[in-house]
Amino acid sequence: MQVAGRNLGLIAKSALDRRHYVAAANMVRLYEHPAEMFKRYLIGKGTYPYTVRVRTPQSWLDLRLHSGHDVLTVNEIFCRNDYLADTSDTVIVDFGSNIGISAAYFLTRNAAAYTYLFEPLPSNVAKLKDNLRQFEGRFEVHQAAVGTSDGEVEFAWEESGRYGGVGAGHGNTLTVPLVNSRNVLEEAIEKHGKIDILKIDIEGLEAAVIENIPVEQARKIKKLYVEYTFDRNPLAETHDYRDYGPIAQFTLRTV
Repeated sequence: MQVAGRNLGLIAKSALDRRHYVAAANMVRLYEHPAEMFKRYLIGKGTYPYTVRVRTPQSWLDLRLHSGHDVLTVNEIFCRNDYLADTSDTVIVDFGSNIGISAAYFLTRNAAAYTYLFEPLPSNVAKLKDNLRQFEGRFEVHQAAVGTSDGEVEFAWEESGRYGGVGAGHGNTLTVPLVNSRNVLEEAIEKHGKIDILKIDIEGLEAAVIENIPVEQARKIKKLYVEYTFDRNPLAETHDYRDYGPIAQFTLRTV
């Protein structure tokens, strides 16, 4: 049996997870209308598009959501702290930017933040640009998938736009540009001397992209957030590693 698209067994197991209590407290604190977002999150009810207003360190932020899946994403990023950022994080590379919710989170941590965004699905890119209108000039968006080579690739996706990926088992496919992650990271490092946050949510190529980061490049990346669970630390030479639920979190080891 499922509730709001989530398995009841998984819901019961989540009751023991501290992350969800953090998220619940932050929902009350950060949403202008927390009861409405609780309803949408817990029982999956509501009409869309829907604009949610979120309190950020800079101001109130309006985000346009297009399905219950987007409600989950806002909650994970703004309330559960899956990709925790602070005021020192100014250079962010986001592989798998979806409709711009993660980018909006990063850009509202401080006024100096700049993001490089990669999203292959055209419909998501249009929604992303709509959600980031107030940050014009502070982000660069590339309509492309990210992997370990340059070229083109078949990208599979489903109607909500939240789930998809190279070789993923979804009903719709399209051919999209593919960029080499190593080259993308090198360009950002050459321009800024560092990357504060690298976020990777690319539905299937996460491990390959992490393995594609050479040690010298990794030393220039302060934090990595990856939607993947590893059985070992693939960046053991440079970073400490922990699992935060389904998120692999890497922090650059200080000498």
